[in-house]
Amino acid sequence: MTAATLEPTGSPAAAAPVAVTGSKPWRLPIALGVLGLLALVLFGLLPGGGKETTFGISTSSDLVHLGPVTVPSKATAVVLSVLALALAAYAGWCVSRARRVGRWVPIVFAVLWVLAFLTWAVAGKSTSLVSLLAGSLFLAVPLAFGALGGLIGERAGVVNIAIEGQLLTGAFGAAVFASIVSNAYLGLVAAPVAGLVIGALLALFTVKYHVNQIIVGVVLNVFAVGLTSFLYSSVLKENAATLNSPPRLPTLAIPVLGDIPVIGPVLFRQTLLVYLLYVAIVVVAIALFRTRWGLRVRAVGEYPAAADTVGIDVNRTRWGNVLLGSMVAGLGGAFFTVGSVGAFSQEMTAGKGYIALAAMILGRWSPWGALGAALLFGFSDKLQQVLGVLGTAIPNQFMLMLPYVVTIFAVAGLVGRVRAPAADGEPYIKE
Repeated sequence: MTAATLEPTGSPAAAAPVAVTGSKPWRLPIALGVLGLLALVLFGLLPGGGKETTFGISTSSDLVHLGPVTVPSKATAVVLSVLALALAAYAGWCVSRARRVGRWVPIVFAVLWVLAFLTWAVAGKSTSLVSLLAGSLFLAVPLAFGALGGLIGERAGVVNIAIEGQLLTGAFGAAVFASIVSNAYLGLVAAPVAGLVIGALLALFTVKYHVNQIIVGVVLNVFAVGLTSFLYSSVLKENAATLNSPPRLPTLAIPVLGDIPVIGPVLFRQTLLVYLLYVAIVVVAIALFRTRWGLRVRAVGEYPAAADTVGIDVNRTRWGNVLLGSMVAGLGGAFFTVGSVGAFSQEMTAGKGYIALAAMILGRWSPWGALGAALLFGFSDKLQQVLGVLGTAIPNQFMLMLPYVVTIFAVAGLVGRVRAPAADGEPYIKE
């Protein structure tokens, strides 16, 4: 077997845009066209004129200070919506000519649509784009770690529904250990170990005893909620000063890079946990698609019987990947305590593990795709916070459900015919 024969769907090579053949996939152009028309009508034509929108694009500590940008709200929203419609028309032209629709088309369309929405929503007010983007990246951290942990396991054929439990136990472990030693960085060490506990149970029941992977994952999530809630109520509440007062990770600005306007504050003025995410994405991407280990893992996830015939220990590979993925997801749980809140509370992950699972699917089981999807969901989460503070005309109830609406829409409308690794969810019993 060669690398080419083992390349699964969802890998960078397999996920590249392909020429349109057979029935023409008009779904993307139609969806973009409808969204573009909605943007033109709702954000451009219907609102009254005379208002201006101000966007901050710099901070006081930037190397080069750029003043805020003020634009006429109605005219800008119309122009952005028309450009989005032009992209939808271009996508339709590509489909009609049986040509590839580049991946840049929906990405650029999304940017134009969001800018049109922001121009309308912030009309008569001002907001900082830098703060919005930096916050989006920050909120995407647990989702990206969770998605990475999930895809590491699923590339080997084990469905990891237990991401929620791994995030929650990681948050608990980081809070308790960091409180005991009064060191947030050591809390980052405890989080993966706590996530490993859930991962070991997941591997034990799914790989060794061949229990249904979906059921085990759901049960482990409930188990994690019950265990951490019990320990919180019976132990942490009574000893909050010593066991639930972890220090928070400080913001670390990278010299020179952190002073670059816009890019610097967003990417290079973050905590160590964010920088670890950068490293994890690159390492996992290289390991999965550029190493012998990655080839074996993908072979196990696609063709376990064939992998077994060439000497790969299928169940041992699955054990290792589930444990490794659980540690990665557990590290993401540290975000909720030492990275953000500074204390553990019951069910504080609030379903983020399931959104991480959606990010993994939307990202086509690819590290870079998972990161992009996590950033999308992180942006929607930050956006609802920003617009809630600004007091826009959008109902508060809608803003609270925005991250989940974006999750459902993205997975249902954008995933398309992408499939998981062929052996995903199937136990392997050696004959």
